[in-house]
Parts: sequence; structure tokens; C-alpha cells
Amino acid sequence: MPAPLSFALRYFALVFATGFVLGTVRVLLVVPRLGERWAELLEMPLMGLAIWCWARWLLRRQALSRLQALAAGGVALALLLGAELTLAVLLQDRGLQDYIASRDPVSGTAYLLMLLMFALMPVLLCHHARADDQAGG
Repeated sequence: MPAPLSFALRYFALVFATGFVLGTVRVLLVVPRLGERWAELLEMPLMGLAIWCWARWLLRRQALSRLQALAAGGVALALLLGAELTLAVLLQDRGLQDYIASRDPVSGTAYLLMLLMFALMPVLLCHHARADDQAGG
């Protein structure tokens, strides 16, 4: 399997699993107390940290060029969007258009920025992971 595809599959799986766990906690414990917007906004820094940690951890184990890292981030984003939209439609029993239209404008915008961060994190950390390895860290 090509390195970018292998990386993308593992990156997607790790971040999606983390998001699934955090999302379950958010829906069951935080939304009833604070509402959807605040619950989603509180979850975002944790997901940002998870994205950074998983990308860094994977890059330390699998060296990628900048172009490979960019491609891997794009493939991982496509996988993540496909999985999230499929689950949203299946679990919430509504159409894709309804799901997208129901997003809160504030937390929805932050979510889009997190998706961009997810896609770009491998290429942003690509050089740093190699530098850390060369420095022995």
C-alpha cells in the first residue's frame, strides 16, 4: 500500500475514533447542560489537540514528503467527511441537506475550520516530525 494511503487510513481511523468517543460524551453529558453550540465549541480544542497528537505520532513512525503529507491529509479528509455524513444521515434519520442546514452557524463555522486543520496538519507537521527525529527527540 502506498505510504500516503496507509497514513491517511490510520490518521482517519484514529481521529474518527477519538471524535466518536468525545462526541458521545458531548451528546450524553454536555449538550443537556450547556446546549449544542457550547458543547460543540468546548469539544473543538480537544479535537484540535487530538488531531495534532495523532498526526505527529503517525509522522514519527512513517516519514512522508510534503506532497505525500498533503495528499494523505486530503484522502483522510474525504474519508472523515464520508464517515461523518453517513453516520449523521443514518443515526439522525434525515437527509444530507437537512443535516447541513441544521448546523449552528457559529459552531458549524468552527467545525469547518477544524476540518481544514485536520486536512493540513500532516503537511504542517511533516517537517517538524523529521527535525525531531534527527535531533533525537
